[in-house]
Amino acid sequence: MASIFTRIINGEIPCHLIGEDEDNFAFLDIFPLRPGHILVVPKQEVDYIFDLPEKQLVSLHVFSKKIAVAQIKAFPCKRIGTAVIGLEVPHAHIHLVPMNQTSDLDFTQPKLSISQSDLEEHAKAIRSHL
Repeated sequence: MASIFTRIINGEIPCHLIGEDEDNFAFLDIFPLRPGHILVVPKQEVDYIFDLPEKQLVSLHVFSKKIAVAQIKAFPCKRIGTAVIGLEVPHAHIHLVPMNQTSDLDFTQPKLSISQSDLEEHAKAIRSHL
């Protein structure tokens, strides 16, 4: 069965798309740690990030950099934090989280509740810098 991320990539589940290229796909996390939290995933469904072929792993990180550059312009912060946890969804992915302090990247804290209209505004703001 396809992962939820594959279903998002295939358009079966809606998302707030940030960008995509031939191999990668970026969209807003609907349960973010901070406003502007993005998930970057390879289009190829691979569970563990270090099982990706080297070329795909490099592509995913280079694509993530492009997204993070736009993200920090839309959500000014000290850093765009990155995290690869990979336990919650069996599809490799990178979290890009605007952060001003270490606790902004704490996945044990409660997730934010952001309206769909605000999420779409966040996506538009980030896309405007791509």
